[in-house]
Amino acid sequence: MLELTRRMTTSRNCFHRIAGAYFDREGYVDGTFNTHFQKLKKAEQEQKLRVAKTIPFAKTNVELKEYHFPESSQKQGSVWQFLNAILKADFKNDGIMDTFYEMFGEQYHEDHDYGIFFFLGKYDIPRKGADHASQWESEDVYPFLICAVCPVDSDYEPQGVESGFLFPAYKNGAGILNMVNVFRGDEHPEILEILGVEKR
Repeated sequence: MLELTRRMTTSRNCFHRIAGAYFDREGYVDGTFNTHFQKLKKAEQEQKLRVAKTIPFAKTNVELKEYHFPESSQKQGSVWQFLNAILKADFKNDGIMDTFYEMFGEQYHEDHDYGIFFFLGKYDIPRKGADHASQWESEDVYPFLICAVCPVDSDYEPQGVESGFLFPAYKNGAGILNMVNVFRGDEHPEILEILGVEKR
């Protein structure tokens, strides 16, 4: 995870776009947004980076745990399929994202207003030499989504992160498409149900 978070600064930023939706406490969408990350003001970039980094910075196997998508959760119309479609479309298909927000709001309920903040990142995985030292050339690219579910104030500003996930899971220097890293899934089991995942 340290590999990823080193690219989550305003000077070395791996995020291309940020998108999301705001929900009332009954799960209805109040509004959506979708913009290029670099178009945000520096202060807003820093604020949103703090939100995004909460998930990969979380303590592994305590707050951030690895789950896999069983075959039954990889069928057509599944959340897994939607996440793959969102990732491949680079946030450019609002219809897919709106459908995901509606699905999410139907199952995720809180006693306060909240927002989903989606971050689209791409990480150039460094090539390893024979001595396992990193070289400058990229060996592969890891495209990923960070989804942070946050309470929001009256101005729709995030107030901490209560749950979320990193998709696909990053393991052994590569993205694993049938796995996801979930943040605080034990405290918010509804996010596990929405994703349709289980522990190995």
